Amino acid sequence: MAVDPNLKRLPLDLLHRQLGGRMVPFAGYAMPVQYPEGVIAEHRWTRAHAGLFDVSHMGQLTISGPGAAAWLETLCPGDFLGLPKGRMRYSLLLAEDGGILDDLMVTNGGEHLHLVVNGATKAADIAHLHARLAPGLALVHREDLALLALQGPEAAAVLVRLGVVPEGVGTPSVEALKFMAASPYRWQDVKLSISRSGYTGEDGFEISVEAAAAAQLAEALLADPEVKPIGLGARDSLRLEAGLPLYGHDLTPETEPVEAGLAFAISKRRKREGGFPGAARILRALFDGPARKRVGLRPEGRQPVREGAIIHAGDKEVGVVTSGGFGPSVGGPIAMGMVASTHAADGTALEIEVRERRLPARVVPLPFWQKNYAR
Repeated sequence: MAVDPNLKRLPLDLLHRQLGGRMVPFAGYAMPVQYPEGVIAEHRWTRAHAGLFDVSHMGQLTISGPGAAAWLETLCPGDFLGLPKGRMRYSLLLAEDGGILDDLMVTNGGEHLHLVVNGATKAADIAHLHARLAPGLALVHREDLALLALQGPEAAAVLVRLGVVPEGVGTPSVEALKFMAASPYRWQDVKLSISRSGYTGEDGFEISVEAAAAAQLAEALLADPEVKPIGLGARDSLRLEAGLPLYGHDLTPETEPVEAGLAFAISKRRKREGGFPGAARILRALFDGPARKRVGLRPEGRQPVREGAIIHAGDKEVGVVTSGGFGPSVGGPIAMGMVASTHAADGTALEIEVRERRLPARVVPLPFWQKNYAR
């Protein structure tokens, strides 16, 4: 398979190609969209067993120095001062007007904060953070690390069989690690930082590992009969069924957190105190309600609707589809869209324009598929 010289290559690039991955451009990288069994088979395997995703295109950053947590609170609406060591929090990097520049995960690593940002936005995120970095703080882009996600109901058992063990006193066994927690582990002589998190709606783990050891680890995981490699196609259908937004599609700089359905990312203390970018706009939306909302949509019939399709209520345009496709576990087309709040109530009948035809659809609760996190 030809290698596009303009695309960056993942640490597992050769392995993806050996496994028959169909490589496509994504976030500036060559990435596998699917393997020979196809997207639907990969989706269903992850729901029933364990799927291995290479998400090394994402940015892993560390911020260290006195006052790192307080400084990050000036850019995001999360409570990082109150984040215990070894715990992680979903948060949002906000523009001055409260628009979403990126969504990210923040972990208290004790000596530093560990951030995972989206691959397509990491260069802009790093520039944004550097331009505002407080004196005495150090921001490091850990390009020496790879990131793998093992997702599905068998994920914990797979790591136990592999022989992953705690590193250091007080670290729980990997199967005892709690949701949205992270700890250091070891496999043979390879150090791992593992969090119980992911973006499929299933129980699972994200594993940060030295890039030089990533192929060795991935091959060992894939040797387990419960594990198969999973590409971008199934990653997208899994997160869509779980009602999870994708940056650049459901979230953009024109979107603020409340209308995006992400008010939970504004920590309780921050709602009281403010002090984050766009606080006046965002807190007003919390109090008065937003003018539009991200909603779930179930089109009638079997035809999927895609991003950008216009949503109508009678002769009035009331929104736009932000993500859409076929839900293999749901058994039909599903979508998310940004819709005027006056037409966002569950059960509201709408129409979605597809190829100059209007397909009937209804607003439905999110998620489409019950999340199975290990709480």
